[in-house]
This record gives sequence, structure tokens and C-alpha cells, in this order.
Amino acid sequence: MLDPTISAAGGEILPDLLAPDLKIVFCGTAAGASSARLGQYYAHPQNKFWKTLHEIGLTDSVLRPCEFQRLREQRIGLTDIAKYASGMDRNLPSGSLTRAACDALREKILSAQPAFIAFTSLKAGRTFLGSSAAFGEQQERIGATRIWVLPSPSPAANWNWKGAERWWFDLANAAKSLT
Repeated sequence: MLDPTISAAGGEILPDLLAPDLKIVFCGTAAGASSARLGQYYAHPQNKFWKTLHEIGLTDSVLRPCEFQRLREQRIGLTDIAKYASGMDRNLPSGSLTRAACDALREKILSAQPAFIAFTSLKAGRTFLGSSAAFGEQQERIGATRIWVLPSPSPAANWNWKGAERWWFDLANAAKSLT
């Protein structure tokens, strides 16, 4: 499905997985079509998110998208910039990735105060930080929260994945250094 979905009831497409004392919050631009349909983060069968979390040592096993709430056991959270629309980035409705959406995300991160927020695509990172954002840790912070931009694990970004694991491993190593 290429057409974006807008939440008919005005509610969030996917619930935030945010709480105090998180090490990392992973943040995408918006839920993809599979994720919106199933109500689960990174649900496309070819998405590399869950496999990568295990490979870099942030989870003990490869979780399934339906187990996303188990990430809290590992002090990991999830959110998106566009909470009320879903679909591929290029097909999101106008106004989905506005400054207001970024400001709302900033407030959530200031409230939860995770050690890191990691944008799971260059598009998400640049939407929040501006066009100069690049892969890796950023100089900007949200309060004390360190910001990372990671290559997208989406199958639509396979062209960008070669060597991408490096950035994910670097983030995992930084997070593992926390107590």
C-alpha cells in the first residue's frame, strides 16, 4: 500500500513506548503501512530493525514486531515524529512532519529523559535537526539526551544499508557503557 493513512479517530497510529530511565528511544518518521495495519513498530517482514537490535547486542533474542513492548525490559523506547499519519515518507500527507510535530517530540524526550534518541533514518534525523544532519552522533542535545542518526533498516532503503551496521554498533557500544 503506497497511500498514506491518516488516523480516522485522530488518535496516534502507534502508541509511544516511553518511560523514565530509558537508555535509547528509537524514532522513525512515521509508521509504515505494515506497522499501521498491525499496530506494531517496524512490522514489515523485510525490515532489519529487530534483527539488527539483536546483532548489535541490545536484545537477547530477535524480537518479533508484536513483542515491541518487551523493549522496555531492555530500557529501550519507541516513537515516531508523525504520530497521526502512516506510510512511506514520500507519501505522507502534507503537514505530517512539521515543526509542531518535532516540537511535540522534543517535549516527550525532555519529559522521559532517555540517555539517547536515535533517529532510524536520515530523513527522520534531518526532519528534526535540519539538512546538515549526518549519520552518527550529533552535537545537538535535547536536554541531556544525546542524539544519533542511523541508516534506515527499512527495505525501501536497502540501497543505503551496506556498511550501515557500523553506525548501529557505535550507538550500541555507547549505550552499553551506561550503568
